Amino acid sequence: MSGARVWVAVGVIRDEMGRICICQRQAGQHQAGKWEFPGGKVEAGETLPQALTRELQEEIGIQVEACEPLLAIEHDYGDKQVLLDVWLVSRFAGVARGLEGQPLRWVSVPELADYGFPAANQAIVAHLQGMRQD
Repeated sequence: MSGARVWVAVGVIRDEMGRICICQRQAGQHQAGKWEFPGGKVEAGETLPQALTRELQEEIGIQVEACEPLLAIEHDYGDKQVLLDVWLVSRFAGVARGLEGQPLRWVSVPELADYGFPAANQAIVAHLQGMRQD
């Protein structure tokens, strides 16, 4: 393992139709061009819900109203280690849009298989595909 581990709060955001919000990583970012669930680094002194709320407001312009822990994933990319704390966002205010210029899509759980995700996100996709979708 090389370098420090990056702690990330990740939101699996589900709309009223059961679709999931995904964003495409920008050129110049680690894993550029891949699709991901929105979120970002947990900063010193933040709780996970605080970090998730801040990141989703900054990245896609929504305010989290209800969320719950879904799963935690540790992954070593070789050049970077990540700890993804994944939360299911079941209620939010605002309209999601890519505030940092990133493409954003709402897709059904089965459609997630049609998108290329970073290796660390594969466990999230598999978890969602195994969940009841009601």
